[in-house]
Amino acid sequence: MTIERGLRLMAGVVVTASAILAWIHSPYWLILTIFAGLNLFQSAFTNWCPAMWILSKLGLQPCCSCDPQKTSQATG
Repeated sequence: MTIERGLRLMAGVVVTASAILAWIHSPYWLILTIFAGLNLFQSAFTNWCPAMWILSKLGLQPCCSCDPQKTSQATG
C-alpha cells in the first residue's frame, strides 16, 4: 500500500466513523468530519498533510509518480 492510498483509506474511515457516531451518539462528532475535510482542503494547496508524515513513518512508500527522487532518476 502506498502513502496516497493509505491517506485515502484514513480519510474515508475518519469521515465514515464520525458520521456514524454523529448519527448514533452526538452531532458533535461532525466536528471531526469538518476537521478531516479542512485538512484535505489545505493539503490540496500546500501539498503537506500530517497524516502523510505519519504514514511514511509507519513504513508506507510514496507511489513512483509522486516521488520526486524516483522521477528524476528515471528521466535523467
